[in-house]
Amino acid sequence: MKKRLLVGTGFIVLGGLIALGPQYLFKICEQTHHGITKCFWAAQGEIGIGAVIGVIGIGYVLFKRADIHLGFSIALALNGILAFLIPHRLIGVCEHPDMACRLATLPALTILSIATVLLALVNIAMLKINRRIGLCVNRP
Repeated sequence: MKKRLLVGTGFIVLGGLIALGPQYLFKICEQTHHGITKCFWAAQGEIGIGAVIGVIGIGYVLFKRADIHLGFSIALALNGILAFLIPHRLIGVCEHPDMACRLATLPALTILSIATVLLALVNIAMLKINRRIGLCVNRP
């Protein structure tokens, strides 16, 4: 129970930070009169990805079966990779190195998305080890 609650809460917090961080904590740069910038769209994409990570984290807390946790962890690792790729490759951020999105948003999203992937991979490994040594028994 404690592990399930700790891991699930970790994913909920990471999802919330990925979703709301670019909007409120480590803000993207202000939009200019030239139109909406790439970092605006990257932040919009991160809202959706962070929300999915948070919802899967809630599911992780609510469901008790290890095979469901394994599926959630795989989905969380893939969403963490997507959260990393949005600002780095898929959409990007502003090109100018002195912009707020380059100085604060990009490093913060990088750290949060890598933390999501690492937590998911460690959890996958622990679930596999527990299943192999018989600590985890699924009961219908």
